[in-house]
Amino acid sequence: MAYDPNNVFARILRGEIPCKKVYENEFVLAFHDIAPQAPVHVLVIPKGPYVSMDDFTADAPADMQAGFLKAIGDVARLLGIAADGYRVLSNCGVNGHQDVPHLHFHIFGGAKLGRMIGKSS
Repeated sequence: MAYDPNNVFARILRGEIPCKKVYENEFVLAFHDIAPQAPVHVLVIPKGPYVSMDDFTADAPADMQAGFLKAIGDVARLLGIAADGYRVLSNCGVNGHQDVPHLHFHIFGGAKLGRMIGKSS
């Protein structure tokens, strides 16, 4: 999947589409999902043209990678979900059901979450 500079997250980063910002630093922007699937559902995106975790871990500078990972924990603490637990999810590629070609992590919390993937037979 090639990076599309007009994807929705790139447009949010450029300020062309508004978002309900939760957190921002030099590496990331975190904002509430417009269609939440849990009481807390926030997206964390890097400030760079990275398609997926594969692309990001291969090409992003080490400080960007560390800052991105740290921001996920910072956001969970900021939202008050770290103590009771939360889920972090990133879809990668077609088989991973990635819809937007910009790396993004979902943070879900605020309630007991069910199984993510059912057991296979």
